[in-house]
Amino acid sequence: MNPVTAVIIVGLVLATLLAFGLIARIFRKVGPNQALIIYGFGGTQIVTGGGRVILPMVQSYRELSLELMSFDVAPQQDLYTSQGVAVNVEAVAQIKVKSDPLSIRTAAEQFLSKTPQERESLIRLVMEGHLRGITGQLTVEPIVKEPEMVADRMRSNVAEDLAKMGLEVVSFTIREVRDQNAYIENMGKPDIARIKKIADVAAAEMARDTSIRQSETMRESAVARALADQERVIAEASSATRQAEAQRDLDLKRAEFDASVKKQQAAADKAYDIQANIMQQQVIAEQVGVQRVEREEQIRVQEAEISRRQRELEATVLKSAEAERRRIELLAEAQRQRTILEAGGRADATRAEGQAEADVIRLRGQSEADIIKAKGASEAEAMQLKADAYQGYNEAAIVDRIVANLPELVKGMSAPLSNVDRITVVSTGDGANGAGLNQITTDLAKMVATAPAMVEGLTGLKITDLMERVPGLREQAQAVDKVSANGRGAASKRQ
Repeated sequence: MNPVTAVIIVGLVLATLLAFGLIARIFRKVGPNQALIIYGFGGTQIVTGGGRVILPMVQSYRELSLELMSFDVAPQQDLYTSQGVAVNVEAVAQIKVKSDPLSIRTAAEQFLSKTPQERESLIRLVMEGHLRGITGQLTVEPIVKEPEMVADRMRSNVAEDLAKMGLEVVSFTIREVRDQNAYIENMGKPDIARIKKIADVAAAEMARDTSIRQSETMRESAVARALADQERVIAEASSATRQAEAQRDLDLKRAEFDASVKKQQAAADKAYDIQANIMQQQVIAEQVGVQRVEREEQIRVQEAEISRRQRELEATVLKSAEAERRRIELLAEAQRQRTILEAGGRADATRAEGQAEADVIRLRGQSEADIIKAKGASEAEAMQLKADAYQGYNEAAIVDRIVANLPELVKGMSAPLSNVDRITVVSTGDGANGAGLNQITTDLAKMVATAPAMVEGLTGLKITDLMERVPGLREQAQAVDKVSANGRGAASKRQ
């Protein structure tokens, strides 16, 4: 691009911008609620809701508000009516500038340089003067009772004066009328008294009519209540009759049902007793069988125990541990067999219990005889087995039983000491066998030492003789004596 052309374009743009800026500065616009008063070159011009270019130095402008002005019209002095009564009237007026150019020009001539407060003050003075003139032509009654008439006269009277200022009255409303002599308050008292009199008469007539109506209503109510009571009595009697019939039918049905229930209950109780007797008979039979099996197992256990003890006594000292182990195993096996048999017996008894309910009454006599017979046979068999076992007892078995029961004997001797909470010993410690607490252990040892003599006194058998006749014990004692003799000989040689 040619530099000259660029400079020309830039200059044109700047000139355009400056022109728009200048036009923006000299162009003035107003809204529809304002009037633009232009004066100077070309005379006075009025623009509402628009804009106009103001030529600098030759023209100037002012804005005039066209908005509604609302203010109170309340004279400070009392206003006198045609009756000479002083009243105070307060009203509210809404005034605005007319929209036609002539009125705007007139208002501009009179109020353009004044503030809104000054403008409202001038208008209020005009309104108060007209209100004072209208009040002086009227009495108190129409002012109080017909405020719209007063407002219409006020609007018609002030319209001409306000038009001369380019204004118009939009509305005028009387807000309150007061007086200091209670004229307004007393003005309504005759009417109030008259209305009250009419109201009292109307109330008395209404009370009379109400009383008459109440009497008629009470009479009608009494008649209706009597009829209702009569119908109620008839309905209650009918209902009681139906209830009695229903109760009678219910009692008959209940009696029939109770008879049927008792009949069925008697039959069920009888059947239950029969079944219970049958079950009891079978349970007893099974119990006898279980007892017989238990006795047989006890006999077998005793026989095994006797055999074990005999083999244990015949064993040597070196095999005593093995014999003890075998004894424990035999006892455990016997206990296991006994547990199995008892469990089997209980299971059989449980199964037999369900089957026994059908035949108790029929088999009771026979079962009792069989029970007695089986019980006697079982006891005889057990006694025979016990006698055979006792005949097989040798001296070693007798010694074993005595030795096995010696701990129980010693335990019984020392049992009283376990019931003693506290022992108080008073001793000087000079006794021959010890003193104090040692005396208790010494006495207990003496009591244990008398055990063989007690056994000999009760059974007539000497424990020492029995032990000497036991082969294993005799050999063991000889071996111990031999070892002791060898030890004493060796000791004498060393000396």
